[in-house]
Amino acid sequence: MLLGLQHLLGIETLTREQITFILDQAKPFQELQRNPLKKLATLRGKTVAIAFFESSTRTRISFTTAASRLGADTMNLQAEASSLKKGESLLDTVRTLDAMRPDAIVIRHSSSGAPEFVSQRLEIPVLNAGDGTHEHPTQALLDALTIRDRKGSLEGLNITILGDILHSRVARSNIQLLSKFGTRITLCGPAMWIPRELESLAPNVRRSFSVEDALSGADVVLVLRVQTERIHEPSLAPEEYILCYQLTPARLRLAKPEALVLHPGPMIRGLEIDPAVADGAQSAVLEQVTNGLAIRMALLYHLVGGAPPDAPHPAKG
Repeated sequence: MLLGLQHLLGIETLTREQITFILDQAKPFQELQRNPLKKLATLRGKTVAIAFFESSTRTRISFTTAASRLGADTMNLQAEASSLKKGESLLDTVRTLDAMRPDAIVIRHSSSGAPEFVSQRLEIPVLNAGDGTHEHPTQALLDALTIRDRKGSLEGLNITILGDILHSRVARSNIQLLSKFGTRITLCGPAMWIPRELESLAPNVRRSFSVEDALSGADVVLVLRVQTERIHEPSLAPEEYILCYQLTPARLRLAKPEALVLHPGPMIRGLEIDPAVADGAQSAVLEQVTNGLAIRMALLYHLVGGAPPDAPHPAKG
């Protein structure tokens, strides 16, 4: 069991020690991705159910690939093709999956708290792949791994999160994780997307409505995906967002010279981020994708395989 964890439901309840352990365990799996032979037999005979009640190609493929590279089988449920369209409840659907005897369930759902609801009713590990506007814990963990690789440490960094923080589970999980390492976090975006109560999510969190102020001295800039349906609200036109908040090369120069740019994807180039920044030397977007595999492999190895913290790492040697 992963340092006392049976499930991964969010970042908020994790300790700094647990987060550091997960990041450390992901390192050998990073190396594995560079090998010609990437598959292990560590979870051979195990089955992971991938239950996505909300579409997300990247996260679903990442979890499926992580399970496969550990030797596990997967069963995939996509809501578009499921009985949910016929009115079946979440509980009935999950119980049906459980009756097929998987060894863990990875769940993504549009309702905040859905993974916790499921975890209280099943005896197998439940991993949250994103729930409503609540949390996206594996995204925050892969972001932290990417930052630590590039910066050497998470300690004391200046982090700017740019965009729609109000509706972003990625932002919430990153705020919860990074604050445990003494970072200073600036939330920046249109006023309606960064209400005052967000400052109470963690220590050393502040708001700024000026992108120039928010980027000044930043070590890391996390650009959030902007939902197109929200950018067309009467109070905010796309042209206004681009003018005021798009991360451009000129604005990035306000941050520290080696500032790191992250984006959870998929990116809308030309809206929240300039293509020159997305493809520039400071962008770590593709590293995030690779690190997502490593993080998810580490979590499945310990939660599904039941490996004790001091077990020999399967990707070493």
